[in-house]
Amino acid sequence: MNIQVKQGSIQEAQADALIVNLFEGVDLPAGATGAVDKALNGAITEIIRGGDFRGKLNELAVLYTRGALPAARVIVVGLGAVADFSPDRVRQAAAMAAKKARDLGCKSIASTAHGAGTGQIDPAVAAQAVTEGTLLGLYKWTQHRHVSDERAIEAFTIVEFDAGKLAAIEAGARAGEVIASGVNRARDLVNQPPNYLTPARLAEAAQQMAAETGVRCEIHDVEWIKAQRMGALLGVTQGSANPPQFIELEYKGADIAPIVLVGKGITFDSGGLSIKPAEGMEAMKNDMGGAAAVIGAVEAVARLKLPVHVVGLIPTCENLPGGAAYRPADVLTARNDKTIEVISTDAEGRLILADALCYAADFKPQAVIDLATLTGACVVALGENVAAGYFCNDDALSRKIKLASNATGEKLWRLPLFDEYRDKIRTDNADIKNTGGRTGGVGSSAIFLEEFTSYPWAHWDIAGMVSDKLGYSAVYPRTHLPYVVRGGTGFGVRALVELMRSW
Repeated sequence: MNIQVKQGSIQEAQADALIVNLFEGVDLPAGATGAVDKALNGAITEIIRGGDFRGKLNELAVLYTRGALPAARVIVVGLGAVADFSPDRVRQAAAMAAKKARDLGCKSIASTAHGAGTGQIDPAVAAQAVTEGTLLGLYKWTQHRHVSDERAIEAFTIVEFDAGKLAAIEAGARAGEVIASGVNRARDLVNQPPNYLTPARLAEAAQQMAAETGVRCEIHDVEWIKAQRMGALLGVTQGSANPPQFIELEYKGADIAPIVLVGKGITFDSGGLSIKPAEGMEAMKNDMGGAAAVIGAVEAVARLKLPVHVVGLIPTCENLPGGAAYRPADVLTARNDKTIEVISTDAEGRLILADALCYAADFKPQAVIDLATLTGACVVALGENVAAGYFCNDDALSRKIKLASNATGEKLWRLPLFDEYRDKIRTDNADIKNTGGRTGGVGSSAIFLEEFTSYPWAHWDIAGMVSDKLGYSAVYPRTHLPYVVRGGTGFGVRALVELMRSW
């Protein structure tokens, strides 16, 4: 999509549709919306007074200009109550309006940076949010479908009247474009079927991203994994004919100790010999959502040229049953020589992460953050499409994560690393076991991972957030947002990038 920022009046913009906004409870439009209303001889005021439009969040009205403006249509989108206004509401409103324009067959749209004109949010933040919302909301996954409807927005312009705000608007739009690209790359990866996205293909996708951005990328094969003594990862991959890969990415925007991002990359999880129920197993192609988020975040960090040093580590394999598959009661030895009794082969994600977390220490990191679709217990605790849980052994790191979560609207809720969880993973047959059972499952999974850390560390369990079965729903408007479409969500990319930007 061609994205531009132009100085001028929104009512004079050349586009198939103009997008303006209105807060709930406003009787007389002002600012850019007021200017458009005046050009339309009070048409927006008329629908407000008639009760046809109230400015509720994500409410839409379409007006046809009949030659009064260069644009054929005006789309008015509600921002909700002024007291509740936030960048995420800008993101939502932008997505709603852009999707409506596409449905109407528009090829080009022009919008204000909602909230920037009134000074309620910083112009750069407003422009970033409106760009993210537009690009994320318009995302479509059609690679394996024969689609006849080719409606698409080809050009998007943000119009700003105040020349003094133009530089900030341009910077925000650029950031929004880059971050949305990273999110949509992650979505593409999560949406790929597992016969298309094997561990080797995931490695190729990382290489492609690295070639586009100048990021260093090394793909390590099974012989390297053996040489590194990553026995936990090797155990998980035994049942698959597709060999494991270990992806290593590095962006060095500053000569400082790195922040290491670790992503779980199980490209298909059948549960192994502890096999999952057939119903719903197709969703287990999503089990590499953590890996996808790391790839998308590293892409955005590199394109934004942030002054940080970031390493991305992705252990990737399949978890399948077979004659060579690992078994319950097996004992595996991780890279740090810690022995692990396998209780369930379906608790495989923590095993491959264990070796990656050990390897992360070699980089002498400032901090390590792992992302994984790790437990159903976290989904039960926090709710599907509501929030991801995170654990952290460092309060300063936790505060940074929470600020990034709040800034992006990607909800992350801190969960406790109680020492009592260690009792859940005790066993007579090895140093630890790989599951603590159904009760306290999310806490025991995190305490298991902490056994392989020696630095400030956070674990994000994104199992409930990696995909959205519905897409936007007016029935469930809080859990199925307008900019989150059905399928892979790319959750975690925006929060990670914000964390790196504010580091």
